[in-house]
Amino acid sequence: MKAARYLKTFTLLMSSLLILGSLTPLSASSSTKNQESIVFAAGCFWGVEKYFEHFDGVISAESGYVGGNYKNPSYKTVLKNRKLKSSSKLVNYAEGVKVIYDKTKVSAKTLIKAFWELHDPTQVNGQGNDIGNNYRSAIFYTNAAQEKIAKSTKKEYQKLLLANGYANIVTQILPLKKFYPAEKYHQDYLAKNPFGYCPNHATRVKFKKEKLKVKKITPLGGKEIIVIKSENFCPYCEKFENEVSKEYKGSIPLRTVYANSLQNFHITTKLYATPTILFIEDGIEVIGHIGFMNKKLFYKTLGAFKLGKNSQAYNVAFHEGTDAPGCKQYDIFKDTPDGVFIDKLSGEILFDTRDRFHSGTGWLSFYKSANGAVVEKEDYRFGMKRVEIVAKKSGIHLGHVFPRADGRRRFCIDATVLEFVPRAKIK
Repeated sequence: MKAARYLKTFTLLMSSLLILGSLTPLSASSSTKNQESIVFAAGCFWGVEKYFEHFDGVISAESGYVGGNYKNPSYKTVLKNRKLKSSSKLVNYAEGVKVIYDKTKVSAKTLIKAFWELHDPTQVNGQGNDIGNNYRSAIFYTNAAQEKIAKSTKKEYQKLLLANGYANIVTQILPLKKFYPAEKYHQDYLAKNPFGYCPNHATRVKFKKEKLKVKKITPLGGKEIIVIKSENFCPYCEKFENEVSKEYKGSIPLRTVYANSLQNFHITTKLYATPTILFIEDGIEVIGHIGFMNKKLFYKTLGAFKLGKNSQAYNVAFHEGTDAPGCKQYDIFKDTPDGVFIDKLSGEILFDTRDRFHSGTGWLSFYKSANGAVVEKEDYRFGMKRVEIVAKKSGIHLGHVFPRADGRRRFCIDATVLEFVPRAKIK
């Protein structure tokens, strides 16, 4: 009986699916009739994929291999064949990105123009430091309209490039024959590589404006931080801006600019990617970092730059060191006028003189911290059970908190990781 009931249920289910299946082509055609695809090759496909994913109207951007003449390409074979001689009968594949888009929301012309502006189409078999035929520039169209737009915009862009000192465009414009999706680990690079960067191979020549006008900046003198951003969409730049730059309040100035904004700086790091974070003193690069930095890495690097790796302040901040009781900095800070103590790196307010008291220990003591400014962590080092105090924003070690006989608490804080700001100067 059970078998009969199951068979009846299965028959009804299959009948329903057949009915739904007969209706599917109508609904599917209504949702896909506006979709078109095109493949762009403009260097390493990771950066190209990230770039086109941000466009409104782009449904998907998939990394893969395109334009070769051998079967079943893989990342290994594509790299192996990247230096083939021009006389070779074997044609290697380019690293391409298949863009599927809704033509009612974004036009092929918008995407193709963006492709020209994304990279340097005059560079033969490469983009920046990525050298090889797999990094060649190419457009693989899927319809006659795309071909026409690709060729007409090429002519238009060629004139602009020549006017700006660039050579002839070498981009291939070919019909798409076969696209092989790349291995899974190549897809969605941004999600899988949170500390990556966005390649920056653009010529900076634009269709509407022959060259993007940027404001030149010169060294401020002393220490400063320069963040190099992209002229195009760069998710890592936005991530750094939102998670680090916007919240930074430190005393060392931070400026975010384009690479070609720099004037009279001595920079040793190659500015081929964004974001690039430069720590500069008197116009000379001291530390350079290519790619995204999270808060922890940013503040540790800033600590080395501002405090010095061999300083007592750095030892306290990043190695949980302890100031000597009654140290020089304690003597300076123990009787300051009315004001606040800030994180020496992030500039965040940590403690207020109104909560300060003299504990007789030789360390700065406070009844409490500023609201939400610190994190308390259990500390079992040296065979003791204590509560460590860490700056919430920068993550640096500040000291410890201890209970008092009167029921209140004593925040015992190392002075060398703090700066004092009079209340009248609080921003």
